[in-house]
Amino acid sequence: MLQKIKSLPTKPGIYLFYHKKELIYVGKATNLKTRVKSYFQGQKTPRPIESFIDEVTNIKWNVTDNVLEAIILEANFIKKHEPKYNIVGKDDKSWNYIIITNDEYPKVKFVRQHELSAARTQKLFKSKIFGPYPSVNTKNLFRTLQRLFNISTCKPNQNKPCFYNQINICLGICAGELSASEYKKRVITPLVQFLRGNKKLLVKNIEKRMKVAAKEQNFEEASRLRDPLIGLKKVQDITLINKSFFDYPRLARESFRIEGYDISNLGDTGIVGSMVVFNQNGPVKSAYRKFKVRTVTGQSDVDSLAEIVQRRLNHPEWPLPKLFLIDGGKPQVNKVRSVLKENDIDLPIIGIAKGKARKKNEFIFSSIKTKEWANQYENLLIQTRDEAHRFAIKYQRQTRKIK
Repeated sequence: MLQKIKSLPTKPGIYLFYHKKELIYVGKATNLKTRVKSYFQGQKTPRPIESFIDEVTNIKWNVTDNVLEAIILEANFIKKHEPKYNIVGKDDKSWNYIIITNDEYPKVKFVRQHELSAARTQKLFKSKIFGPYPSVNTKNLFRTLQRLFNISTCKPNQNKPCFYNQINICLGICAGELSASEYKKRVITPLVQFLRGNKKLLVKNIEKRMKVAAKEQNFEEASRLRDPLIGLKKVQDITLINKSFFDYPRLARESFRIEGYDISNLGDTGIVGSMVVFNQNGPVKSAYRKFKVRTVTGQSDVDSLAEIVQRRLNHPEWPLPKLFLIDGGKPQVNKVRSVLKENDIDLPIIGIAKGKARKKNEFIFSSIKTKEWANQYENLLIQTRDEAHRFAIKYQRQTRKIK
């Protein structure tokens, strides 16, 4: 068993615990090796499966491209196999489901298990049902699906565009620009394919439709199809998951804070920065901060980073982190080190650069001790970097829309 745990990848996905040939538990992870390893280290947490971990005789896993796919795949396995320890200890309130209604313009909703059971009893739902989705931030999951698939939440045919139509998320059912059949074809059918775990087929279909649109010189439609295609391949939004999804046993025993920083710019103007915060339980969204860079002229990520770190240090009411995590290389790390030194602060810094071919993460350390720590929690650092990058880009887009 220990040898199999050592061979686990450090990527997101789902893990499957078996007792002989029976699947007894399915879980998802941002880092399969860290998550599975935690069950066998003798550090007890409230997870029900830990009471029965001695029954596990075999472990299998499926790697996914991102967190969202892990969530979908876990739900499909639970629904299909009903592993006994996914069911034990779960009350009705803990299960989340997605339903797609049978309306002319189908609605996409999240419901709890008890709501779903009541609706079935009253025969209110003639709907497609997907789930369950345990340990999921349903609000952020819906936002991600809405962005990827252009899900509409407005009232159809009200002859005026809704807010989401104005920011190119809703395709215009509010303004009567899309028929019910076309909405089902362009939004609901791809969404259903994805929720059923058919991502490869979905991507293939979108690519085929995009080529047809380009061949017919319908470049607007080709462009519209391109955006969700890119999103499906790159979605890495860790805010989809709630705190129970994170599992770093050693960190869980102490108060811990990492701050991640990134810069996003559009040419020489519109430079913004982000600060995200992680603790032993995962992302702390209430502590996130965004900055408009004020003093830097021209395109200098290094100077922009120095400005936002200094502005952050001007807030003594914000607790200092145990680590500064920078999206950048040696110049950025050195600059942040000098800013901290000017403020008489001695804290470790780690930078993560994209590498020469932008395909491999390169770590820059402020000390040997920092390097040892990073080797142990590499995946957590990458998650923090990716979240800082996502948050900076989101703010950049918001500022452009305001203009």
